[in-house]
Amino acid sequence: MKMNLNGIINVNKPAGMTSADVVYRLRRVFRLKKIGHMGTLDPGAQGVLPVGVGQATRLTEYYGTLDKTYRTKLVLGVTTDTQDATGRVLAKGCVDVTKEDLEKALACFRGDLWQIPPMHSAVHHHGRRLYELARDGVEVPREARPIRVEKLRLLAWADGEQPRADLEVVCSKGTYIRTLCHDIGAHLGCGGHMSELWRTRVGCWTLEEAWSLEDIARTFEEGERGFLQEMGWGLPLPRVELAPARLRAFANGLNTRGVGVTGTPGVTGPPDVTGPPGEVQVFCQGTFLGIGRWRDEGLQPVKVMQVGEKE
Repeated sequence: MKMNLNGIINVNKPAGMTSADVVYRLRRVFRLKKIGHMGTLDPGAQGVLPVGVGQATRLTEYYGTLDKTYRTKLVLGVTTDTQDATGRVLAKGCVDVTKEDLEKALACFRGDLWQIPPMHSAVHHHGRRLYELARDGVEVPREARPIRVEKLRLLAWADGEQPRADLEVVCSKGTYIRTLCHDIGAHLGCGGHMSELWRTRVGCWTLEEAWSLEDIARTFEEGERGFLQEMGWGLPLPRVELAPARLRAFANGLNTRGVGVTGTPGVTGPPDVTGPPGEVQVFCQGTFLGIGRWRDEGLQPVKVMQVGEKE
């Protein structure tokens, strides 16, 4: 039985697969081309990877601002060219760093920071990915980018010639955890690299609720789709409700003013509320319709996901 698949899947990406591999696997399972992930997760990392299916792929850009939570293992005393365990060892030595030393160092890496992207990353440089240049043995200057580390705490500590620490990180989009580990090691004067990485949360999606690729495939073959969340799930935008009489107008790209829209007080800008203009997620009688934008005291359609009239 063919299913109409439009929504978001919280995938538990296994280590050893690229994010693109996950998308390819799901395309084969669903026999559907319109699938895309909502934020790359390194091949060696595992954990939460939200994936848009069908019309939901058009919403990817709106999930870019979501913060993320990671668990990682930091190894002190060993630096690599990739800043993680997959790279070539550049330096290795015994470390005279205590748990207390690390705790003090972590305090310097909380809040608003500037971070230089690693060469082994997907950042573009003159039309090529940095990792492509790195594979060719080329290193180019990179500009530091602003990031925010909301939380950075030590979960576990193991002494040794190369001490190991388990860390939890809550951070903004664009934060490289392996670079964070590298920079912490450099700050301590002994070097360091990331040996393991789990992404445990992206926005409202958590690892505990993530689906393995095997369970998704099995559930789909059974004719069920409990793995699929509705379009608009977890969108970091205010919500407004469109009157049924204005549904066709919204679908046809026409503005809606006055009593045709109600919203969340203090957040959006319909006539009965206050707040700055901006993009909102639009619903009609509980059904997600798409994205709108407040302009000239009216709701302007930006992306329409569903058309037709509601009775």
